[in-house]
Amino acid sequence: MENKLVKAIFPGTFDPIHYGHMDIARRAARLFDEVAMAVYDKPLKNLLFSPEERIDLVRQAFADNPKVSVTGYSGLTVEFARKIGAQVIVRGLRVFSDFEFEFRMALANQRLTPDIETTALITAEQHTFLSSSTVKEIAMLGGDVTSMVPPFVADALRRKISDGNHQPPPNALRD
Repeated sequence: MENKLVKAIFPGTFDPIHYGHMDIARRAARLFDEVAMAVYDKPLKNLLFSPEERIDLVRQAFADNPKVSVTGYSGLTVEFARKIGAQVIVRGLRVFSDFEFEFRMALANQRLTPDIETTALITAEQHTFLSSSTVKEIAMLGGDVTSMVPPFVADALRRKISDGNHQPPPNALRD
């Protein structure tokens, strides 16, 4: 019997990558033979980092893990998964509200590409509050994000924010 390798993708904008993303990807790498961190280039939201910067930060985060690769992509996630030979899409669930969104997305993806499965991993308890938006907001308000992101990401945030062109959203943690 042939032993088929299972490749998964973990898609996201990773703007920036944080310890919650890294935890999901490392756990996925224990389940699958390869995990491709798929950095989406043009989401329908405002980004702090360029696609190239985000790809570089994700690469740094997994430089020590040979089972994790990093690539950028655009278009439909399921089409990209098919293009690179992935059989599984990995998603992370933090809170109950994530479930509804991810459930609908998984059903749509299944309709488009029935041969690609979606699996959701529940975030580790210490990361349930983490989102890239929260990390950026705290950093933009001068808060300490070193418990949320690796040092190289904290440094990149400081450099990006110090140029003065980025303001926290109106519903900021300062309210």
